Amino acid sequence: MKTAELFEHKTVFSLEVFPPKPDTDESVIYDTLDELSDISPDFISVTYGAGGGHNGCKTIQIASDIKERYGVESVAHLPCIDLTKEQAAEILDSLQAHGIENVLALRGDRREETAAVGDFMHASDLITFIKERYDFNVLAACYPEIHPESTSAVDDLKWLRHKVDCGADHLITQLFLDNKYFLDFHEKARIAGIDIPIEAGIMPVTNKRQIERMVKLCGVQLPKKFVRVLERYEYNDTALRDAGIAYAIDQITELIAEGVDGIHLYTMNYPYVAKKIFAAVESLISVNSCTATL
Repeated sequence: MKTAELFEHKTVFSLEVFPPKPDTDESVIYDTLDELSDISPDFISVTYGAGGGHNGCKTIQIASDIKERYGVESVAHLPCIDLTKEQAAEILDSLQAHGIENVLALRGDRREETAAVGDFMHASDLITFIKERYDFNVLAACYPEIHPESTSAVDDLKWLRHKVDCGADHLITQLFLDNKYFLDFHEKARIAGIDIPIEAGIMPVTNKRQIERMVKLCGVQLPKKFVRVLERYEYNDTALRDAGIAYAIDQITELIAEGVDGIHLYTMNYPYVAKKIFAAVESLISVNSCTATL
């Protein structure tokens, strides 16, 4: 099933997982999926394996197993910055052969030490390539606090609209910790004529190093409420984990009340955290599925 179809009658709740590192036993991801399947998410996305190559192939196999073994729709991430058109076609052909219908088209992170060698400068180039040759449902990323390389919010929305015009069917946001950024972004996106589903990406922060990395990579703003939580519990792992869960639940509760299209939970492969959050918001999602959305 194509993920864009899921939003017609409900508030979508989806998850993201990542493949195990090359030196890690592959059974670990299936232990994670065994637990996450209890949630019965609308779909699970699988990031592209770190380092590409063989580990990128794991993305295809895991996405296939999510659909065939667990009966959950899957989405395969595909960063394009280092891909030639021939390599992209090879991956897309493999995804198609495995029965995967949904692809999250990404540019991927630029690495300062090496220049990009692929044929795709932007995610929009990959979206166009896919739509011209295949029948995939294409997801794309968006940034409530604007992409770190954008010159302004207006510039960011212009390029997001370009992604949609190229054929993106469904958007998932980068993580944010202050809902006002998402709500403001969502309103402006609709005014700009972006009318496809926009899922809010939520990452439960369970350790200080995690959020420091996200701030550096994505430019995420830390609201005072979150900073107080971090400062109070940063030296107690269990307390910070539980505070991170509570903070994410608060975010999701407000977003559902506002009529968000869906929630995409970045699980970081921690089933305990994902299950706690879903248990707290499951009834809210069910009720919201019967009411109007944003």
